[in-house]
Amino acid sequence: MQIPGPQLQAHLQRGLRPLYTLYGDDPLLQQEAADAIRAAARAQGHTERTVFTVAGAHFDWSAVLAAGGALSLFADKQLVELRIPSGKPGKEGSQALQRLAEVAPGNDSTLTLVLLPRLDAATLKGAWFGALDAHGVTVRIDPVERAQLPGWIAQRLQQQGQHVAAGEAGQRTLAFMADRVEGNLLAAHQEIQKLALLHPPGELTFEQVESAVLNVARYDPFKLAEAVLDGQPGRAQRMLDGLQAEGEAPVLVHWALAEDIRALWRVKTAQAEGRPLAMALREQRVWGPREKRFERVLPRLSLAQLGQWLQDAHTVDGIVKGLKHADWPDDAWQALHRLALQVCRACGSRPG
Repeated sequence: MQIPGPQLQAHLQRGLRPLYTLYGDDPLLQQEAADAIRAAARAQGHTERTVFTVAGAHFDWSAVLAAGGALSLFADKQLVELRIPSGKPGKEGSQALQRLAEVAPGNDSTLTLVLLPRLDAATLKGAWFGALDAHGVTVRIDPVERAQLPGWIAQRLQQQGQHVAAGEAGQRTLAFMADRVEGNLLAAHQEIQKLALLHPPGELTFEQVESAVLNVARYDPFKLAEAVLDGQPGRAQRMLDGLQAEGEAPVLVHWALAEDIRALWRVKTAQAEGRPLAMALREQRVWGPREKRFERVLPRLSLAQLGQWLQDAHTVDGIVKGLKHADWPDDAWQALHRLALQVCRACGSRPG
C-alpha cells in the first residue's frame, strides 16, 4: 500500500503495520517520517532497535533476514531498520527483500523499516519494491517545491505558536523566507526554530524575520531551468548568483538551459509538421510538471524565436568553454545570465 508523506501521521494514528518503506531524497522529511514511525513503534512496545546499513556488494543479508524473521523471546518487541543509501540492493539483496517482505506480516513482535533514496520508475516497478509495497506500507517522500514553500513555512510557524500578518504583508514575509531557504529544507527548519528562540508566540513582523533568517538557499541547475520556464526573472537571477557562489560548473548550468531550449524547438517543429502537442511532448520525453510548463509557454513562442535561442545557446556553449563572441560577454556567468533572462522574459510574457 502506497501513501504520500503528509498522510503518514494520520495512518499511524489508525494503527501500526509490520513493514514500512520510506523513499525520497529530502533528509529532513525522511528523518521526520522515520521518527514518527519509531515513536509509534516505541509506544507499541518495540523498544529494541537494530540498524543495518547496506554499504556494498558484500553486505550480509542473512543477518537482516534473521533479525526480520526472529520472534521475540522476551517482553520487548524489536524494530529492525534497514538503510539502503544507494537504492540498489543488488541481486542477493533483491531476493532478501522479497523474502523479508513475505515474512513480515506474520511476525507481530518485529516492525521493519526500510529507508531508501528517491527511486526511478524502473526501480519502482521492480520485484523487490513491489514485494515491499504488497506486504507493507510504502511512503513517498516528495520534496517541497518552491510554490509550496510559503505554505510549508506558515504551517511550521503555526506548530510553534507563531504566525505572520494576514493578507499581502504576511505573504511578503513568507515569500522573503522562501527565497532565503529554497532548496535547503533542513536549514529552513533550523531557521524557523531560531525564530521560536528569538521571539515569543504570536505574530512575527517582516522586520523580525528579515533580521533573523539567514540566506541558506541552495540551488541546482534544473530548478533554475524551471524558474526560467515559469517566467520568474528575479528568482532566476538569484539562482544564477547562488549557483556561481556555490562553485557550480557553468557547463552544467548551460546544459540544463539548453536542454529545455532544444526540447521546446523540437516540440514546436513537430507541431508545425502537424503532430498533436501531446504526441510531440511524449516523443521528446517531456512529462510531469515539465509538460505543464511546456504546454503553457509554447503558444507564446514562435519557431523563429526558438531557432534564435538555439543559436544563442550554441554561442554561450562556446563562451562557457573559453571561446569569445563579439556580441556576447566574455564571462561565462554573464553570458548565462543573458541567455536565461531573455528566455525567462519571453516565457513570462502574455501570449500574443
